[in-house]
Amino acid sequence: MAIVSVVLGVVVSGLAIPFAGVLGFAASNTADGIDNLPQELETDELAQKTTILDANGNTIASIFDENRVNVSLNQINRRMVKALVSIEDSRFYEHGALDFKGTMRAFFTNAAAGGVVQGGSTLTQQLVKQTLLQQAGDDPEAQAAATAETPARKLRELRYAIALENRHSKDWILERYLNIVYFGDGAYGVQAAARHYFDVNAKKLNLNQSATLAGLVQNPSAYDPTDYRDRAITRRNIVLDRMAELSVIPQEKADQVKDRGLGLKTQPSNNGCTSSQAQFFCAYVLEYLKQDESLGTTLDERERLLYSGGLTIRTTVDLAYQKAADDSVRGRVRATDNAIGALALVEPGTGEVKAIAQSRPMGRDKASGQTFLNYIVPKQYGDSNGFQAGSTFKAFVLATAIEDGIPLNRTFPAPNSTTFNQDDFANCPGKPRFVGTFPMQNSVSSSGTENLYTGARRSINTFFFNLEKETGVCKPFRLAKQMGVQLTSPTGKRDKSGRLLVSPERIPNFTLGVADVSPLEMAEAYATFGARGVHCDSRPVTSIEDANGSTLKEYPAKCSRVMSESTADAVNDILRGVIEPGGFASAQQLSVPAAGKTGTTGTTAKSPSVWFVGYTPEIATAAMVAGANEFGTPIGLDGLTINGVTVSASGSGLAAPIWGDAMKVVDDSLDAVPFVYPASVEGAGQDFVRPPTPPSNSSSSGNTGGNTGGGNNGNGNGGGNNGNGNGNGGRR
Repeated sequence: MAIVSVVLGVVVSGLAIPFAGVLGFAASNTADGIDNLPQELETDELAQKTTILDANGNTIASIFDENRVNVSLNQINRRMVKALVSIEDSRFYEHGALDFKGTMRAFFTNAAAGGVVQGGSTLTQQLVKQTLLQQAGDDPEAQAAATAETPARKLRELRYAIALENRHSKDWILERYLNIVYFGDGAYGVQAAARHYFDVNAKKLNLNQSATLAGLVQNPSAYDPTDYRDRAITRRNIVLDRMAELSVIPQEKADQVKDRGLGLKTQPSNNGCTSSQAQFFCAYVLEYLKQDESLGTTLDERERLLYSGGLTIRTTVDLAYQKAADDSVRGRVRATDNAIGALALVEPGTGEVKAIAQSRPMGRDKASGQTFLNYIVPKQYGDSNGFQAGSTFKAFVLATAIEDGIPLNRTFPAPNSTTFNQDDFANCPGKPRFVGTFPMQNSVSSSGTENLYTGARRSINTFFFNLEKETGVCKPFRLAKQMGVQLTSPTGKRDKSGRLLVSPERIPNFTLGVADVSPLEMAEAYATFGARGVHCDSRPVTSIEDANGSTLKEYPAKCSRVMSESTADAVNDILRGVIEPGGFASAQQLSVPAAGKTGTTGTTAKSPSVWFVGYTPEIATAAMVAGANEFGTPIGLDGLTINGVTVSASGSGLAAPIWGDAMKVVDDSLDAVPFVYPASVEGAGQDFVRPPTPPSNSSSSGNTGGNTGGGNNGNGNGGGNNGNGNGNGGRR
């Protein structure tokens, strides 16, 4: 018994056998220390990987701190269970927390070998050690305490092991161990290891695979079969021989398996969005959920849940749409071009984000065009400030005018060039008046007067400013926000000279799209037209399930009516002409009814961005090309080489083809749902006939000269976009 005491230093019922004294510890102090240890070990939920699924249930990404998928004991092949018990603790079901016989055997075996050949710890003691390591996390001190070769640690582990044995069944302990233990090469737990090394589930592991995995537990790095094949084979054979020695399998069977190779089918343990089929959609999903405070009161709590909670995140992305979007963007703008191509697809009536794509792939290699900036989504989800949307904002003024009851056949002056007095544009009630003047000219010639059809279809700048005189600036601005565009309201503050600092967005030049926005915002906004006036917030997630498969949270559509059906119907009817024969984007006609609007920013930055936002009753898609260097800093598009061609920037020439390439694939899955004929056309008077789309005499629907006058250049209160001499044209 004295020898056993010296070897083991055993604690039973709180008493230390005098091994402690041999090592220079006072037995009484050791006993007191043991009595002060917690009686039970906290066994928290194990960190598991989270899986992100597409709309059809296909995996698009896995994210994890530890690559683990918990499985029950009955989901693990019995060969695997027997192999592990044979090599690690053959008397597991016969002893308690401590195996005296096994420990003595290991002691004498190791003494004879002059080194560690066998371990004396039981599986329960090993589980305690693994649990303490898990709880240590990234804390170096806690990790050192969990692995220190000291009597204190051994005694603490044994006390915890006794508590586990008293509290849990042997099967529970074995199941927990098989799920917590590290199998090397980033695989935690038997299910992740089975998938990683052999591409099978733990339930399907054969004898060879089971013996290989069981052999890894002792030293996952040294026996890693992906790095040390011969070592892994030798270790597997030791496991097989041990199983035969214990009569778990016949020796003949062990010898047969020993003659084989390992049969590895190693699968990559992809972690995160970089390897996803939908890289930036995946990143958008994570940022979207990180901002959901119902998933945790702090960002750290939310991130811990996402990366360790074993969640199943069901999303809205359609991989067929995603491929079409990726192909269209990357087919028109190269990753290394000094420009960003981007596309976003949103479903009207639900807000489901079906795909987002950009020309620069995800990664750190700037030289090859990679980036982590997500240019497709609003700033809070992707860190990009966005780009000016140009004449696509004219749709908000158009919709406001129709909602206010302005007849579709009413004409407004549309001279080819003129000077506007900003005092003619009403601000929001109670807000300061706009002052000063600014020049304006059209990018296409006008007949001198235009109605809502002709002025909108041909994107006549002077027509829209005269229309905005009728609506005022406030209503279109508010409507755009209601439709999902994240605009900034004026602060009401003044600069050092006392001039009022107005918003660069809620000004008379609002109609020319001087606000920085993302493609997703514009797709969401135009989806409102497709849904006949019902706006739905963009959402990439439909539900989240916890590690047990129970629904943790659902994300239903959040929709509200922001304009009448008749207003949306009229806008749709007008904007159809942009895609019909003679329209600016007629080359992009689909096999289903569609409408849209081009946008080209014309500033001193030489057209920093161009747009096309088009939609059907079933899908709304926003395409954008913006000049940007490798750091994402905006630059002018005109004269750049994009996809091998020197360009002259226009929404119809650069952005619309991206839209068309994607939508001509997507429309194969769409129904030919027609737009509703607008009642306002029927009420416009007997003499009014809805005009056909006139021939275009320009490939651009831009706003040349539209972002250059007025504004803060002189009086600080104006409606242009020249700021303090430079304007905000081209801001990210």
